[in-house]
Amino acid sequence: MRINLPMIVGLLAVAGSAVDAPHAAPSGTFEPIASVVMHPRCINCHQDQSPRQGDARTVHLPLVVRGKDGHGAPTQPCQTCHQTTNTADGFVPGVKDWHLAPVSMLWEGRSEEQICEQMKDPARNGSRRTGEQVIEHMKTDPLVLWAWAPGRRTTPPLSHEKFVEALEAWVQAGMPCR
Repeated sequence: MRINLPMIVGLLAVAGSAVDAPHAAPSGTFEPIASVVMHPRCINCHQDQSPRQGDARTVHLPLVVRGKDGHGAPTQPCQTCHQTTNTADGFVPGVKDWHLAPVSMLWEGRSEEQICEQMKDPARNGSRRTGEQVIEHMKTDPLVLWAWAPGRRTTPPLSHEKFVEALEAWVQAGMPCR
């Protein structure tokens, strides 16, 4: 009887990978996305009444409020201080149409899984977005893009490119939250 050693090694490798597969992290998981959306650059504006500032997420000073449309109170809209770009010293952040995220995208006090469920639910993700539309929003929205050019502030833990790749993998995997 002749033994085909390369074939046996190949079969063992395939069998070994099948055995190891359940222990591997599923592709498209939400964890890398959560590391970004739960970072202060994002969560500071995904608030109920008043935005937060800095990595410590302190209440905005001077105290400002959401207003009925997320653009501040009529007497003190966000654009009073936040212009179309960061100030020259980077102290006051800016981008065109600076505002809080819609209340339907409130992330304050929510867990990673709750935020995941909210992001994939068209009834609660800000604009009735499909997974592909969530990706497009994260690729092109000026407020989202600002998080990677925040002046004197820290940036999210993933590059924007890696963040978009993680979103694409998550959507392709069916938007799992666990």
